[in-house]
Amino acid sequence: MPSSEPAGVSLGLPHCDIRYYPEFLTPAEAQRFYVELRHSIAWRQDSIRIFGKYVKQPRLTALYGDSGKSYSYSGIRMDPHPFTQPLTHLRHKVEKFVQARFSSCLLNLYRDGNDSNGWHADDEKELGSQPLIASLSLGATRSFQLKHRKMKGLRHRMPLQAGSLLVMKGATQENWLHQVPKTRKPVGERINLTFRQIGQAETLTK
Repeated sequence: MPSSEPAGVSLGLPHCDIRYYPEFLTPAEAQRFYVELRHSIAWRQDSIRIFGKYVKQPRLTALYGDSGKSYSYSGIRMDPHPFTQPLTHLRHKVEKFVQARFSSCLLNLYRDGNDSNGWHADDEKELGSQPLIASLSLGATRSFQLKHRKMKGLRHRMPLQAGSLLVMKGATQENWLHQVPKTRKPVGERINLTFRQIGQAETLTK
């Protein structure tokens, strides 16, 4: 890897391929994109069914893409907006870095510590087998937790800071669940962008 590229850290967990790049964006870049996306994205709050009742998701979301393909999870169907200029810039930067193409970006806005994302895997059929997920964080630092599906005592927790990139691929989604839990600590807003390929994944030629 060229020395100009951000240094990454392998989590060293079994049955997965996860690598963390804490300084993928500079602090100035991370702040600029946070401000741009916070005020330009078409945020929405969907309802999900839990124990027979519909409740509002504890976060805001948005889907952007250029394939025209919808994305469904937890009974929610999302149709993509066209990529904006800031999202296009970030997508190309991530694509060049991980050497893969992404057709879509699912964004989450965590407004405070009450907003969260429960245990799940990004294993929807639209993503194909062994999907590559590139997760970019902007704004406040939040805890990211992982737990193995079968090895019940195997868990991992780490902070995702502004400007960081978490890349999950291979058998990660098959073997691990992840979440962003609620916190009682005072915390600011966080935007998370998860770049993904809906449909057949493509690898860029180096």
